[in-house]
Amino acid sequence: MVLASAVVFIASLLIGALGIYVGARVIVGAADYDHAIVTALIGAIVWALVGFFIGWIPLLGPILALLAYIAVINLRYPAGWTAAAMIGLIAWVTVLVVLYVLAALGITGFNAVGVPGI
Repeated sequence: MVLASAVVFIASLLIGALGIYVGARVIVGAADYDHAIVTALIGAIVWALVGFFIGWIPLLGPILALLAYIAVINLRYPAGWTAAAMIGLIAWVTVLVVLYVLAALGITGFNAVGVPGI
């Protein structure tokens, strides 16, 4: 059971990192997948912590969790808040497409670590 959970976590993290990689590649020209993996992991941890502590506050909690996630991207990639938000948006769309294809093929469920809301 622990091994299966670890495999699902790693696969989800890699899919989430793919989304960040694509977003960073398009927006700032970054071409380092390892950097995207670390960013996805840190982003997932920050999203979870902020969500745990203040996510229960209607409207404000989810907005602050999203801002914290974008802040992680902003700290990890040079270009400012707008670029970080665009990287996050492209990451979300990329992961949505990948998970849709994988779910349609019956390979996985519809979730990923490192990209909020999916």
